[in-house]
Amino acid sequence: MTQSRRDEGLGPSPVLSEENAKKIRLVVLDVDGVLTDGGVYIGALPSGESLEMKRFDIQDGLGVRLLQWAGIEVAVVSGRVSKATAIRARELDITECHQDGGAQKISAIRGILERQGLDWDQVAMLGDDLPDLAVLRKVGVPAVVGNATEEVRKVALWQGRCRGGQGAVREFCEAILKGRGDWDALVEAYVTARSGEGEEE
Repeated sequence: MTQSRRDEGLGPSPVLSEENAKKIRLVVLDVDGVLTDGGVYIGALPSGESLEMKRFDIQDGLGVRLLQWAGIEVAVVSGRVSKATAIRARELDITECHQDGGAQKISAIRGILERQGLDWDQVAMLGDDLPDLAVLRKVGVPAVVGNATEEVRKVALWQGRCRGGQGAVREFCEAILKGRGDWDALVEAYVTARSGEGEEE
C-alpha cells in the first residue's frame, strides 16, 4: 500500500485561513510530482508507437470533484505533454487542461484568467518544483506538496504533509474547503447523492 499522511501518522494537515480560502476562485494543479508521484512509465506498443503511463491517486480525484461542487474552477497546467494527463483531466471534467513542453505556465494561466474574468489574487496553485516557481510567486495562495523542493517551499503560503501523487491534491482540497467552512456540508451532499435517498421509487 502506498504510504501517505493518512497511514504514516503524521498528524492533521494544515488548514487554510478563512480569508485565504474564501478568496480562491481557481485552483491550478501541476501534474508531475503533484497529481502524480513524478514517475513516468515509458514503453512501446507492438506497432512501435511510444506509450507513456502515469499513476493518479483516486482520492485526489474526489477532492477535485468536491472543489468543483463548491463552485471553484480547477485547471491542470503541465510543463510536459502527455496523453495520460489529458485522459485524467477529461475524467474529472477539467476543461482547462494545458500542456506545454516549454513549461510556459504563466501564459497558459493568464489565458484562463482572461476567460474566467479573474485576477491572480483569486488563484491558488499547488506545485512541487522549479517549473512552478514563477506561477507560485504570482498567485494569491501559493501551495506546495509535502516533498516539494526548497526553492518552492520558501514562497509557499501553505505546505501539505502528503507527497505528490500520494494524496497531496486531496489534502489541499480539504484545506481549502475546511477553511471556507464548506467541507462537512459537501461530504454530506456527496454521501446523500450516492445513497439514493430522496429518489422516487
